[in-house]
Amino acid sequence: MKQSEIIKLSTDELQERLESSKKSYIDLKMAHAITPLEIPMQLRALRRDVARLATELTKRELQSL
Repeated sequence: MKQSEIIKLSTDELQERLESSKKSYIDLKMAHAITPLEIPMQLRALRRDVARLATELTKRELQSL
């Protein structure tokens, strides 16, 4: 997910996407521990998406203060 797409989302949508991305990351990480993934770069991409979403949420919280 690109930063330009994240900025367009509402705060509620950001929170929902963050929760679902975190869950997907944990599930994928567990699956990778059992049997290696064909494309291990998926882990990095999901981890970075989680960070982007969390950063945008924090930025919005700080702006509202």
